[in-house]
Amino acid sequence: MSKAKISFTYWQDGDFFLGYLEEYPDYVTQGESLEDLKEHLNDIYKEINEGNIPNVRKSAELELH
Repeated sequence: MSKAKISFTYWQDGDFFLGYLEEYPDYVTQGESLEDLKEHLNDIYKEINEGNIPNVRKSAELELH
């Protein structure tokens, strides 16, 4: 069974890697390495989808006519 994938944006600022999930840009987190950042992003995704974070804003695409 393959794992689901989600896009994220990241950058390095000094010694830290910062980033957010593309679908949830309001939730920026950081890690000491890229792998550490990915773990934190996984935690955020899990917390959002379990309903533990209230009032989550989401991104979506709109098809224009």
